[in-house]
Amino acid sequence: MSDRFDQLPEGPFARLNALLAGITPGRDPLLLSLGEPQHPLPAFVSDILRSHEKDYGRYPPIAGTNAFRDAAAGWLARRYDLAPGTILPDERILPVNGTREALFNLALIACPREKAGAQPAVLMPNPFYQCYAAAALAAGAEAIYVSATAETGFLPAFEALPEEQLARTAMIYFCSPANPQGAVASLDYLKALLTLARRHDITLVVDECYADIYDGEEPAGALQAALALECPSSGDPLQNLMVFHSLSKRSSLPGLRSGFCAGDRALIKRFMAFRNIAAPQTPLPALAAATACWNDDTHSAENRARYQKKIDIAERIIGNRLGFYRPAGGFFLWLDVGDGETATKKLWQEEGIKVLPGAYLSRDDASLSDGNPGKRYIRIALVHDEKTTEDAMTRLARALCS
Repeated sequence: MSDRFDQLPEGPFARLNALLAGITPGRDPLLLSLGEPQHPLPAFVSDILRSHEKDYGRYPPIAGTNAFRDAAAGWLARRYDLAPGTILPDERILPVNGTREALFNLALIACPREKAGAQPAVLMPNPFYQCYAAAALAAGAEAIYVSATAETGFLPAFEALPEEQLARTAMIYFCSPANPQGAVASLDYLKALLTLARRHDITLVVDECYADIYDGEEPAGALQAALALECPSSGDPLQNLMVFHSLSKRSSLPGLRSGFCAGDRALIKRFMAFRNIAAPQTPLPALAAATACWNDDTHSAENRARYQKKIDIAERIIGNRLGFYRPAGGFFLWLDVGDGETATKKLWQEEGIKVLPGAYLSRDDASLSDGNPGKRYIRIALVHDEKTTEDAMTRLARALCS
């Protein structure tokens, strides 16, 4: 067997199950550990899937359908106020079978065997999405975890890394709004990050799966940042950039496994050639449903309003305790409980609430006083209905705030 993945972090949910093994929940269980939306599906999705049933008998093209690419490009233009024709559907849009697989597979295309005469590096925030680490290892790169703490506004300071590391960096994974902290990168932050990537010829991969779930202002997007910078000499304003979007959170459709990537023209072309041989396609019925979702903003606005109401509930019950703050984006609470593992066991044993210790989403960092940027925290997924959320927050406050 290959030893390439020996450094792969243990899955957070396997660690959670081991932590709670043998502990009887004190009340009927409420699962707030998994970021799986429980909101109703868009009303039109089921009808579309049924009407396209016969298309399950066809192999779907890796490039998807014209209608899907047009819908994705149209949504990007509306969401980020892009000029018409900025995102050409046939050159800039590629459907993916859920963004996780494509975020993983892109590293196989974007990472050379070596860079600056050394093993290439892949940078990622810490806490991080485990898929990013797996991608780096699969591509033969060194995964470098850049801590995002309260002191940095929960955004990683990639530019502070030593020049030697930046010189051999092949990719940067970045997520805004961030999971788990809900931090949102400003347009200036994104411009500076892309400028850094271009200076060192790094592929910047921006995971924007929570882009339509926000509490106040719309989060800026990496495409906006690219278009606000001077166009590179290549003539491609999106050079060195790939963004990823998904319906899992926006439309509460994690099981549809439909998303897309957009960006650098040459990288899209190369990625499509790879995917045509080695990657999964999205079934045509799913593409038809996804097309309707990207063309419709009403259901996503309703979805966003549901999350805002649940943040209201959490704020009312928790108040200014446990370091509570309203996340600017996403649907997670990132609560400072002193010790995440201890609080997780207490919540399960006393109140039957299952949450995720923040350390299970992070790697140790010797430069930090706590040794791990997630050690003090728990992540809570506000994915249930308002009544369940009210019950969960009441139980949580009783256990941790008394």
